[in-house]
Amino acid sequence: MSNFQHAAGASKFQNPISKDYLWLHLRDLPYFRALLRAVEARFYEEIDLPSPTLDLGCGDGHFASIALERQLEVGIDPWRGPLREAESRGTYQGLAQSDGAAIPFADGHFASVVSNSVLEHIPHLDEVLEETARVLKPGSPFIFCVPNHNFLPNLSVGRMLDRVGFDRLGDAYRTFFNRISRHHHCDPPEVWEDRLERAGFEIECWWHYFSHSALRTLEWGHYFGVPSWVSQVLTGKWILSSTKWNLALTRCLVQRYYDEPIATENGTYTFYIARKR
Repeated sequence: MSNFQHAAGASKFQNPISKDYLWLHLRDLPYFRALLRAVEARFYEEIDLPSPTLDLGCGDGHFASIALERQLEVGIDPWRGPLREAESRGTYQGLAQSDGAAIPFADGHFASVVSNSVLEHIPHLDEVLEETARVLKPGSPFIFCVPNHNFLPNLSVGRMLDRVGFDRLGDAYRTFFNRISRHHHCDPPEVWEDRLERAGFEIECWWHYFSHSALRTLEWGHYFGVPSWVSQVLTGKWILSSTKWNLALTRCLVQRYYDEPIATENGTYTFYIARKR
């Protein structure tokens, strides 16, 4: 895949960001998830999603409610609990409980599909990509983002174990972290290019984002975020006090990673804009 496609993606973003995406996510989510989602939300400001749009793996609808300016036509997800939350947000005109390999719509029904940080969690990915292509009109965009080949090698605990000669423990830690992250795919662009071509897509552009330092913040956030998990279990809320004064220190710690350049050459995640052939 050419460097031009990388540069083309990075050059799309010239205008000032219109929303404080970091705050809008920090007030509702554990800080490590909020940081990643806030970075990704910036990308959608200059991306056109023609109607009707399908949100593949919409979850609870929180991300779409912040990142996208209009109500999307359809969100699908295999889990009923998150769909109930999505329904309460009013982010979608319609919702369907469905596996991505069996989307309950006719051929060519949608003019765009978005899938934000979802595809890495799907073991039967080829079937889902083929089904996504089936329900898209020819020439329609398919927008998604995923962790890439830089993700596992740059986990800080794994790197530390490697440096002191415990390579096997380092690899075991990477396997552990991948498992708790529920990742099935952390692949480079050339792997995505091949699987997308087989499914009937071509990549228009892509860019890496989320630096190694930002990844370290996400990694350790899984452990420091345990109190947020307890809060969510007991109260249904990740953040008990969603006030700026309560979250001021948290914001101070993550702001610099949110302010990183849009495209980071060795970033640990990749954003793709593909089109159905």
